Amino acid sequence: MRLRINGQLMEASALTVAELLRELGIEPRAVAVEVNLSIVPKKDYQVFRLKEGDTVEIVSFVGGG
Repeated sequence: MRLRINGQLMEASALTVAELLRELGIEPRAVAVEVNLSIVPKKDYQVFRLKEGDTVEIVSFVGGG
C-alpha cells in the first residue's frame, strides 16, 4: 500500500503501525507515531490498522543535556 511517511511517498506491506516500524527497522520504544494528524498510543501499535494513502509521521526521541 502507498503511505506518506515523514513526507515521502513509500510502498509498504505493513498492515499495522507495529508492522510498519518493523519493516522500517525502527525500535518502537524510541519513537512517537502520528497517523493522519492523530497520535497513536504505543499500546495500540499492534492493532492500529493503516489504510491506503495514510499520512504517517514517525518522530524519534533525542536525549540531550
